[in-house]
Amino acid sequence: MTVAPSIHTTLVDVSESRQPTWRRMLDPANLATWAAPIALVVLAIVFQVLNSTFLSVGNIQSMLTSAAILIVLTIGQTFVVATAGIDLSIASAMTLAAVIFGVVFDAGLWAAILAALATGFAVGLVNGLIIARGRITDFIVTLGMLSAASGTALIFADGKPKTIISTPLLKLSTGTVWIFGYTFLIAIALAVVAHIVLFHTRFGTYVLATGGNTEAAAATGVSTERIKAAVYTIAGVTAGIAAVLLVARVGAAEPAANTSFLLNSVAAVVLGGVSLFGGRATIAGPVIGALLLTALVNGLTLLGVSQFYQPLSVGVVVVLAAFLTRYQK
Repeated sequence: MTVAPSIHTTLVDVSESRQPTWRRMLDPANLATWAAPIALVVLAIVFQVLNSTFLSVGNIQSMLTSAAILIVLTIGQTFVVATAGIDLSIASAMTLAAVIFGVVFDAGLWAAILAALATGFAVGLVNGLIIARGRITDFIVTLGMLSAASGTALIFADGKPKTIISTPLLKLSTGTVWIFGYTFLIAIALAVVAHIVLFHTRFGTYVLATGGNTEAAAATGVSTERIKAAVYTIAGVTAGIAAVLLVARVGAAEPAANTSFLLNSVAAVVLGGVSLFGGRATIAGPVIGALLLTALVNGLTLLGVSQFYQPLSVGVVVVLAAFLTRYQK
């Protein structure tokens, strides 16, 4: 009974391997896998032709620095989406963590950093426990947390931003190693750690198994409730890290909502080829997706395109990426 499918699969693989290289590259499944890198290269060429400053050292450095916060948030969102979930509160958690950073800053820089991380951790843990133990859909829980975290941030900040003056934070936001800013290097280091955790640890295997088939994973002894609670906690921690980078970049702890980060974190995950149905994920893909979205907005700005059209362009790119994911194997 099991021989026939194996033979059939082998014959299909052999027939595909005999196809010309150009035809394999144009196969929708391969296009879906390479959508983000291909689109990033195409965008770079087009924008460079239209504006010669796009690929200048200064602009590349600016884009990489701008992408750092989104990359960090995207990594956390990837773990959640890998379990077939979604975290709508990740940007609000970042805002709340940034405000708490400002509240605690007078006690010292490291105390403020720890407070921001603890805030993100707490928001993510609450999300995870309610979703996993309360068995309430993630959309409703994180949507509620989005509002709760935003409101709490406004209360703590009294609706006003707090200026943060710190030499170490200034160096963090402006320091570079060649074209790579310190914040971007932190984001990439986090991406490397996330890749190792997701693909080279038992925990990562359980995350993908939970997303692929929750019932089957539970039947094999995986504590799917703990895994779901853990991934939302990870998303909360990344929100705390992003909050520190945000304060360093802006120079203030602002209670204003950052909804664009939420939308773009989900968009980058989709562009990166992560399955919204769970079970299939990558870290490199969403990172490239975040770079793609940053490059798109930056290029349109250089061309003088109105900011009103920029969300439209991002939306079109995301819908096309989502369409291609239909063909992924």
